[in-house]
Amino acid sequence: MAGGCYGRDYNYLQKTEKATMQNLNDRLASYLDKVHSLEAANATLERQIREYYEKKGLICQRDYSCYLNTIDCLLEKIKDATINNGKILLRIDNSKLAAEDFRIKYENELSIQQCVKADIDNLRRILDKTCLAKADLEMQICALQEELVYLKKNHQEDVAAIMCQLTNAKVCVEVDAAPQQDLKKVLDDIRCHYETIINKHCREQECWFKEKTADLCKDAATSTECLETSMSHISELRRNLQNLEIELQSQISMKGALECSLAETEARYSAKLACYQKYINALEAELCQVRSGIEQQGREFAALLDIKSRLEQEIATYRCLLENQGNR
Repeated sequence: MAGGCYGRDYNYLQKTEKATMQNLNDRLASYLDKVHSLEAANATLERQIREYYEKKGLICQRDYSCYLNTIDCLLEKIKDATINNGKILLRIDNSKLAAEDFRIKYENELSIQQCVKADIDNLRRILDKTCLAKADLEMQICALQEELVYLKKNHQEDVAAIMCQLTNAKVCVEVDAAPQQDLKKVLDDIRCHYETIINKHCREQECWFKEKTADLCKDAATSTECLETSMSHISELRRNLQNLEIELQSQISMKGALECSLAETEARYSAKLACYQKYINALEAELCQVRSGIEQQGREFAALLDIKSRLEQEIATYRCLLENQGNR
């Protein structure tokens, strides 16, 4: 019974070992097929990678020194362009400040000009009043002169009448009676008295006329001097205003030219940067493709190493089973 049980166990173990060996053989065959297919796929992939590298060139063997120099030059140009843009912006700010200063100066000069115009209008009104007063005084002088002439004429007529009356009286006295007093002396006294009054009145009128004329001359000279000063000041203000307007126009034109230059510079460097960015994006895309290919190869290689390790384990197990079977 023990021998039968041992025989049955041995037969069962033998059948089990045969089934295991058959299973291992099947698995080994499937693994070998898979290994062959993977080797074929790996060879195909290596051939494709080799062809791709032959077309594009190996990445590790590329010389990027020329690109590095170009990139350095571009970085320097970008830095210079940034500095130039900063300078241009600073000039624009300075131009804006200068334009604001000129605008304030222009407004101040305009207010001063308006004040000067108001002063000139006042001076013109004063000059008109002075001219009217002068004309009035001249009319008064003419009237006084006419009155003086009229008074002289009346005086002469009165003197002539008195002389006629005295002559007639003298004649009558001589005819009627003897003279009681010296009429010639009386007439001389009257003539002297009237002449003294006339001379005094003439001197007073001449003094008054000279004073009024001197005052009018002083006022006219003062008004003329003020008018000349105001006109010279207005001329100077006009020249300053014209100079400021010319300078403002030049600053505005310079600002426009600087803005146009800045826009052209920005457009040019933006186009260059877009080209360089497109080139960099293409290189990055190519690098990503290469990196993904390398990662795919790494994953496949890891999978192959895993399969190799499992195959080695299976082979080791298969070898152990064979050795155990050989020992038995």
